[in-house]
Amino acid sequence: MLPTQNPQDVLNDESRQFALLVNSVTDYAIYMLDKNGTIQTWNPGGQRIKGYDAAEVIGTNFSRFYLPNEVAEGMPARNLRTAAEEGRYVAEGWRLRKDGSRFHASVVIDPIWVDGQLLGFAKITRDITERFEANEKLLKTQQSLFQAQKMEAIGKLTLGLAHDFNNLLAIIVNCLDLVAVRVKDPVVSRLVDTALRAAERGALLTRQLLTFGRGQPLAHEALDLGTVLAEMKSLLQRSAGESIEVAMEAEPGLPTLYLDKSQLESAILNLVCNSRDAMPTGGHVRITAAMQRISDPSVSEAGPRTCACLRVTDDGEGIPTDQQARVFEPFFTTKPVGRGSGLGLSQVFGFTTQSGGFPLLTSEPGKGTAITLCFPVSEP
Repeated sequence: MLPTQNPQDVLNDESRQFALLVNSVTDYAIYMLDKNGTIQTWNPGGQRIKGYDAAEVIGTNFSRFYLPNEVAEGMPARNLRTAAEEGRYVAEGWRLRKDGSRFHASVVIDPIWVDGQLLGFAKITRDITERFEANEKLLKTQQSLFQAQKMEAIGKLTLGLAHDFNNLLAIIVNCLDLVAVRVKDPVVSRLVDTALRAAERGALLTRQLLTFGRGQPLAHEALDLGTVLAEMKSLLQRSAGESIEVAMEAEPGLPTLYLDKSQLESAILNLVCNSRDAMPTGGHVRITAAMQRISDPSVSEAGPRTCACLRVTDDGEGIPTDQQARVFEPFFTTKPVGRGSGLGLSQVFGFTTQSGGFPLLTSEPGKGTAITLCFPVSEP
């Protein structure tokens, strides 16, 4: 029988003390590499984080933990070279576990020199996936909050301007009506008619601004999305033009929605016209209505809700990524000068949000755009 070793003797042995320390750490993968990146040692932390036991990894190259594209680019060898040349390599990135799943790692590689000769590297890896995902969630929350605050501020400004402009238009239209009654000259009458048509166009723009600012009263009525789409089919096809094919599909059994029908039809028409303008040489527009579990991106903590979703998809030129966050702002447009007022999507946004829903935009430059109007429904 071997004599029991005094724990104090173990602590006084520096090499055994170090081994005891490394093998007691489970939150960090701590191991040594030779100068070519071959794994020489393995601790319990490596097994817990990456899923391999020592027999599976010792003698293999540490590049097995990198993503395939990073290995193809020579990243593992480049990281070792950086550590040797600069004295340390520190980074964060995605790594692979034994089961093929990914985790976000904090990595430190230190070179080991003895008498001026590079013997290998000490590598420490920590799983920081939870921290990384929390930071990503916080960033998205901040971006959503900023966007919501910006849209609210624009909405308040727009609402005030629209009311003032509406009052001015009312005075202009009344004066033109009085002129038309009192002056019978044909030339003047034509000029008055032209001015009235311009004023009517201004009134339409004002209504669109009021809709964005949620200042336009809505006349809610019971609607079935499938029926609304069927009634609009010929109008939408004419608006799209002969070079564009408009297809519709409504899921059976959709719940009744209480919406302003004229505003809903205007929103759909605006979306189809935008798709048409994005496909000058022709293409396809697909309009669908279906139930979906989906989250409102403007409410960061809200979970998915059951919504009746109306989606308009095209295969047009798409919207540049850096402009997508602004598409619902009044007067912002990706079209050339003179091709649009920039109020179409703001009307869509205002109507949808004022109706208790939210719009979603998905677009990829060169591949098309999809805009979804989501209207929450009561869950059984």
